[in-house]
Amino acid sequence: MTSVQVEQNDQAPGEGAPAEGGEGYHRALGARQIQMIAIGGAIGTGLFLGAGKAISKAGPSLILAYAIVGVIIFFIMRALGELLMYRPVAGSFSDYAREFLGPFWGYATGWTYWLFWVVTGITEVTAAAKYMSYWTGDSFPQWAYALIFTVILYAANLISVKLFGELEFWFSMVKVTAIVGMILICAGILTIGFSDAAATASVSNLWNDGGFFPKGIGGTLMTLQIVVFAFLAVELVGVTAGESKDPEKTLPKAINTVPWRIAVFYVGALIMILSVVPWHEFQPGVSPFVAAFEKMGLGVGAAIVNFVVLTAALSSCNSGMYSTGRMLRDLALNGQGPKVFTKLTKNGTPLVGTTFSASLMLVGVWINYVAPGKAFDYVVSFATISGMWAWIVILVCQIRYRAKADRGELPASRFKTPGSPYTSYVSLAFIAMVIVMMGMDKDSRVSLYCAPLWGLILGLSYLALKSRNPRAEAFTKAS
Repeated sequence: MTSVQVEQNDQAPGEGAPAEGGEGYHRALGARQIQMIAIGGAIGTGLFLGAGKAISKAGPSLILAYAIVGVIIFFIMRALGELLMYRPVAGSFSDYAREFLGPFWGYATGWTYWLFWVVTGITEVTAAAKYMSYWTGDSFPQWAYALIFTVILYAANLISVKLFGELEFWFSMVKVTAIVGMILICAGILTIGFSDAAATASVSNLWNDGGFFPKGIGGTLMTLQIVVFAFLAVELVGVTAGESKDPEKTLPKAINTVPWRIAVFYVGALIMILSVVPWHEFQPGVSPFVAAFEKMGLGVGAAIVNFVVLTAALSSCNSGMYSTGRMLRDLALNGQGPKVFTKLTKNGTPLVGTTFSASLMLVGVWINYVAPGKAFDYVVSFATISGMWAWIVILVCQIRYRAKADRGELPASRFKTPGSPYTSYVSLAFIAMVIVMMGMDKDSRVSLYCAPLWGLILGLSYLALKSRNPRAEAFTKAS
């Protein structure tokens, strides 16, 4: 293990002052904040906007796709939970990769997850700026909105981790309220029969219009990558481990809520929407929530949903600011990044790492200035493949950890993954299938071309660093 890991393992889980984490962070995230961060990580623009395209491709069978991916997500999160209860650290995936797979994999995972959030931050702050244009049109430049949002979220992340937690709490509250409100309105239409949609609203819409699989099984399979994108960032709760007040209690509780979160916010919401509005009336690029509100005769719905997706975009960018600084600091602590990234403010926030990442996110401001009307499809596709890398690492590390724990080489976690290692193998096979599906889609295939290039950059940079000091602890096999 690295010296940092030894120092962390010398401390029992939950030991120490409640205000101080094992890596110098302040344990300022309470149970309600961890719960809402976990909920918010599973609800984003992938649901509010991306579901429209997925519905047009798969029809009502999209409900099944979300349910299946939801089961896989639960296994991934339980695998992460098992690792977190063994050793809760802010470096999370990168730290576990370093310990169970070797120094290069920790290096690759840390930098890849950092890049994932930088890219996501750029796309989300751009999206947020576009959503603001809904109200102001061309009267205020889009790039200025992107700049304002970036600066505000950057400042909030530097003030304290508690402020980050509060922002995420309220961002998530807006998203949850919007979905619950939609479900209740749809339930009212189906039972009481109010609004313009009452005449055609019926649960039979789920199978009467071309059947449950109107585009065939193949159409459903091709939506899996869209569904997976909607769930990206659900693993963010793992990055908060080093700053949770009581990780042994709050993290398992947050992870165990994954099934009902998916059942309510994805499966439940889609069942209700597709029961009220026939699936063929949804169009790609149009939020199914907006379409449903319009069908109900509630024109104000468009403005409401626009506010919700603005919140979702800002939430994602806020999470990016938070996680990038932590990943860079973890790399620096383990000798795989510049030492300057180890610096913390007196409030326990990684000043230099967050500042460096935020400065790169300002690229989004420049893009909004030179090309405000262009989409970010290719960038989003790369975010998908890089985000799934974290899931792969979590599963492989959990398999390695469980094998060592079963042999008595490491202490057993009190939060074991059900059905392990078989559920982890099934989850890995599923992710592999999604990657194959991405290769069959011309819109997302470019991300598979970018991934090997990024891997080459990581490999060459790692070898260059190792050649300078081959005996350094950062480049020796972790135990």
